[in-house]
Amino acid sequence: MISTLLIFVVLGAIAGILAGLLGIGGGLVIVPILYFALPQLGITEAQLMHVALGTSLATIIFTSISSMRAHNSRGAIRWDIFKTITPGILIGTFLGSCFAAYLNTTILKIIFVIFLYYVASQMLLGLKPKASRQVPGTWGMFGAGNAIGAMSSLVGIGGGTLSVPFLTMCNIPIHTAIGTAAAIGLPIALAGTAGFIWTGIGVQGLPDWTIGFVYLPALIGIVSTSMLTAPFGAKLAHSLPVAKLKMIFAILLLVVATKMLISLF
Repeated sequence: MISTLLIFVVLGAIAGILAGLLGIGGGLVIVPILYFALPQLGITEAQLMHVALGTSLATIIFTSISSMRAHNSRGAIRWDIFKTITPGILIGTFLGSCFAAYLNTTILKIIFVIFLYYVASQMLLGLKPKASRQVPGTWGMFGAGNAIGAMSSLVGIGGGTLSVPFLTMCNIPIHTAIGTAAAIGLPIALAGTAGFIWTGIGVQGLPDWTIGFVYLPALIGIVSTSMLTAPFGAKLAHSLPVAKLKMIFAILLLVVATKMLISLF
């Protein structure tokens, strides 16, 4: 148990630095790390992606609180948008995580691989959405929340990769969009974790120290260090060539996605 925890302490530190340095969602780092590490700990192929996604969302509960507090102190969160989109986020994420629990690992891998290719392409090409509309009304935000939440649960992320472009299209300044997306990450993580716990209870073949599809040693280890190293990564962003590092990270995502793709055959 102690040696297992140490593995995830180190991996959490790496994930936190990358998240803070490159401004990416932790799930983009954590899910691949878990995917390659969990089989060594007795997690079978049948539950591999479910545990990776559920555990990733559980870690985001803690990191999103830290990030949300930092952005709120700078007045960078539109709480009116947060309140309007949260009902859709909660329903979409919970239902999405329940749906994901009934998909086999192969399908979940395919979805995640496609998502990695999408994110890497966005980084490499520097594609950014243009402000083209205003913030939708209540039902429009409910629908957007459903879509963002459902997709986030299928790939185990806090939603920033999806919600920042959406808010930018709605004429929200980029710093406010990032801050609001950080706040939106909390209900995504809470609802997604609840769904993966609920659907994972009673599943046969899961190792000790799991609650549903959440693997506690990974959760504890990753959270304990990622919350500490993310601010350090953010400081490094002011002294390192972040644009070049993003290009390198995008290439790394392509390599990871390709390796996961090859494992399907």
